[in-house]
Amino acid sequence: MEEQFILRVPPSIAELIERLLNESPSTSEDGCLDLSFTDDGRTGTFSIGNETCSASLLDLPGVVESYKTYDDTVIIKTADIGQIIMVREEGEPSPEGIEYRHGLTPPMRDARRRRFRREPDLNPELVQRVEKDLLNIMSGGTVDNILLWFRLGRLSYCFIK
Repeated sequence: MEEQFILRVPPSIAELIERLLNESPSTSEDGCLDLSFTDDGRTGTFSIGNETCSASLLDLPGVVESYKTYDDTVIIKTADIGQIIMVREEGEPSPEGIEYRHGLTPPMRDARRRRFRREPDLNPELVQRVEKDLLNIMSGGTVDNILLWFRLGRLSYCFIK
């Protein structure tokens, strides 16, 4: 499979790219298109002609499948797209974090909050104690005769303590 990403640009830059793609290379005076990243691999610059904008590489909240066809009958999956390059005009704030908050379509707006389960609130000491008790029970160790009930998310557990 190929490696692909989504390139999201402002409308003014989209017009320049479309004009550049429709013209032949010999007639285009601003035919230079460049995308370069800094050492962190997440921020960089996007240049087209004499216009330069900042860019960010972000992870999408879900995977988008990409297909291609040669005869309008058979489609072939070419890639799973999981990243987007956001090109911003000068003055626009840079996105927070490395994950894009929204998907590509309107139903995936604020997808991380609306569609995916939240991380469970776990007490690390309780998890370590239960893990230690389970390892002790599995290795044939002895335990006291006290029942310990606790709740992890929606599930309740009972252990002999």
